[in-house]
Amino acid sequence: MPERPSFICVLATAQTFTLDGISARPVRVEVDVHRGLPAFSLVGLPDTAVREARERVRAAIGNCGYDFPLRRITANLAPASLRKAGPGLDLAIAAALLAASGQVAAGELNGIALAGELALDGTVRPIPGVLAMAEAAKDRGCRGIVVPRENGPEAALADGLEVFAVGSLSQLVAVLEGAEACDRPEALPIVRSANGSTPDLADLRGQSILRSSLELAAAGGHSLMMIGPPGSGKSLAARRIPSIMPPLGSDEALEAARIASACGRLDGAVSGSRPFRAPHHSISAAGLIGGGNPPGPGEATLAHRGILFLDELPEFSRDVLEALRTPLETGIVSISRSGSSRSLPCRFMLVAAANPCPCGRGKADLECECSPVAIRRYEARLSGALADRIDIVAKVEQPTAGEMGGGPGEDSESVRRRVIEARGRQERRLGRGRCNADMTHDELRAEPLEQSAREVLERSYETHPLSGRGHDRVLRLARTAADLAGADRVDAAHVGLALHARRRDGK
Repeated sequence: MPERPSFICVLATAQTFTLDGISARPVRVEVDVHRGLPAFSLVGLPDTAVREARERVRAAIGNCGYDFPLRRITANLAPASLRKAGPGLDLAIAAALLAASGQVAAGELNGIALAGELALDGTVRPIPGVLAMAEAAKDRGCRGIVVPRENGPEAALADGLEVFAVGSLSQLVAVLEGAEACDRPEALPIVRSANGSTPDLADLRGQSILRSSLELAAAGGHSLMMIGPPGSGKSLAARRIPSIMPPLGSDEALEAARIASACGRLDGAVSGSRPFRAPHHSISAAGLIGGGNPPGPGEATLAHRGILFLDELPEFSRDVLEALRTPLETGIVSISRSGSSRSLPCRFMLVAAANPCPCGRGKADLECECSPVAIRRYEARLSGALADRIDIVAKVEQPTAGEMGGGPGEDSESVRRRVIEARGRQERRLGRGRCNADMTHDELRAEPLEQSAREVLERSYETHPLSGRGHDRVLRLARTAADLAGADRVDAAHVGLALHARRRDGK
């Protein structure tokens, strides 16, 4: 009986990550090279971009001067039950294949994570979500991570992790073998907005009630709705809210940067200013709160720790607006798909603007020709359930000719100082990064109220249509009014102001 030929089978592994929403999930790349008809199989629930990695890896290895093995190649992406998306697995697949074919020492990949897209010439291209991947690599005990050169400063934000920023597959091999040193990138800086780089509240002429509402909303993180005719300053005021908000703390800035990175929006620096998102009223529910397959973040998540501005609120689709109800309460968007569920952060400050009627003039204007039925239908586009979640309703009037021709109003810096002082009181009471809008039910019940304040609130609850949710939101708003006034206890005046601020008729 003839002797059977020896069978050679070589296996190598590499660590990488795939984006899941805004989080990075670990993926173990296992490459097996053995004798057989030349083929390259990729298994483990890859999407189209990952499946196409076979051709990118094949061309990149050949064009960088390495040998692509003419054998039976199987690349497994574990765990097999996790859907893999995006081109960021290219670098790990190529490195594991080079190790399995003996062109790179397999031991060099131990403790190193790899993430990057390969061009056909072997260039390593930037990918989204590198910050989340670097943090995940650190949490899993990796000693370092290899990323594209452009993503190096982003990955360096993960303290305690060695970052190798490479520009090509050849450079990766040289760095792994110790033949070439790799520059350690500096972490992206946190940039605060310079004075004058954002619109100033001084541009808003007159509008004393609206100004007070803006300050109250910014001080406690409360939702705000402005109702007034076109051209009265609603959009102008909304776009100046970031200028009176306190800057993001370091942890908050990293949260926002992680979201921006996953969406490919992190460019050059970590912004210390609060996000401001203003989607068009034609947006879908998935575009607003997130969705798709695989599920990705929407405008609500992009506005995390910042402002979500919905201009012309009644023009938004009813189902789009209703999708905001739970996120406004919990600060989390839950997206369920067959066999999986994603939770995305979305603790934002909702700011909305609307006209008083379809024509925009309002029933007090003699030129308004809208019928009572048309006005009721227009107002009904905002459901009672969603309206109950809006803390402040500001009635906006057209400024007078004298106000329009007068001097500028109070500037943003002056208002911002008062807002920061109020936020400081809230953080000392509730914890770092929290504001009155985040107060839990138990924290509200433990809040010290003057007896007169309790009596006003109880009387209003019994005589006016105030829901249980509305009762709690009035308490939060009253606490913010007390913080702006520097008061330790909530009194009747603070509760009265909060009750008035919630009235949609502005009376």
